[in-house]
Amino acid sequence: MTTLQLQDQIALVTGASSGIGSAVAIALAAAGAKVAVNYARSAKGAEAVVAEIKAAGGEAIAIQADVSQEDQVLSMFQQLYKAYGTIDILVNNAGLQKDSAFVDMTLDQWTKVIDVNLTGQFLCAREAAKEFIRRGVVPAKSCSAGKIICMSSVHEVIPWAGHCNYAASKGGVMLLMQSMAQELAPKKIRINSIGPGAIKTPINTSAWDTPEAEAELLKLIPYNRVGVPKDIGNAAVWLASDQSEYVNGTTLFVDGGMTLYPGFATGG
Repeated sequence: MTTLQLQDQIALVTGASSGIGSAVAIALAAAGAKVAVNYARSAKGAEAVVAEIKAAGGEAIAIQADVSQEDQVLSMFQQLYKAYGTIDILVNNAGLQKDSAFVDMTLDQWTKVIDVNLTGQFLCAREAAKEFIRRGVVPAKSCSAGKIICMSSVHEVIPWAGHCNYAASKGGVMLLMQSMAQELAPKKIRINSIGPGAIKTPINTSAWDTPEAEAELLKLIPYNRVGVPKDIGNAAVWLASDQSEYVNGTTLFVDGGMTLYPGFATGG
């Protein structure tokens, strides 16, 4: 535990039992935060993240909740406050995909993705914002009363055929984030998004787990490297810290240049 930009701050990371969420939780803890590791189903994964944080000298707990369910979100925040008293940083990371051709997409596939990816972010952000406003700025901790980081995607701006539910949820996250940031900025609450590009996580293993698949994926990435979860963890630490205190209402794309539309590099 060497870089302590977030010393003694309390962070909640949703969907943190694997992939990007676990990397964000570990990075925040390495920066000095006490971290609540939320999970929906994988208690084993969440406990492994907690164990890794503790082994490195940090502090963490695991809390189960389906973020699409209001009663479970309220219970999660109560458990957080019982353990740590308050919250300083929320990382709205929980998300999923249920891919389908548009004409074959069921209402359940649509609703489940919107419920978790978008409504879940609303429910968690609402509860965190209430606590930020109640408590106000604690100068010894941060210049801000609280920080919310919404996990979006390059697909908040890049259309994605075969993934209409996912792309719609991330487009919604973008305007949810911006509207919250506009409304809550006078309360000294900062809200931003991270827009990952192609990141090596369990959700997209087939896109990079063979040399052939990775070569195809790299055609979309000008920087010629597929991202790793730590790339997102590092960005989350910066957005949660006072080093980014004047950054509010923006999406930080961490994508190796995928949003540069590389197909047009040679004239389209």
